[in-house]
Amino acid sequence: MPEMSYVLLQHEQGNLDFVEMPASHAYQLSALNLRLHKELSKLTADNVPNLPRAIAEFRALDLLDEKQSPIGGLHYVNELERTFASIREGSYPLIALLTEIRALQAQLEQWYEEEDLL
Repeated sequence: MPEMSYVLLQHEQGNLDFVEMPASHAYQLSALNLRLHKELSKLTADNVPNLPRAIAEFRALDLLDEKQSPIGGLHYVNELERTFASIREGSYPLIALLTEIRALQAQLEQWYEEEDLL
């Protein structure tokens, strides 16, 4: 089984998401999350999403709450891409952010294919 890492995301309301990523790509999701947060305030659209904030990365995950389960990294990035693709932005060059999201998306798709996990 390939080595996985987890990115802990915290929503404004305090709830947490655990995103399971290939160990070689977890830092990319964290960095992308930080970049998106930096740029969100520049967006002028009326449908700017509230993104959870990356607050930690770790290698092992032992969830004690049976109601919790990790979100697959590719699933999370696919949803992130859909969310940002739906923003109706007129002033900010949103394509730059979408390009970064889609680059990570493509890398994850390739990784999952190489690992025969798709």
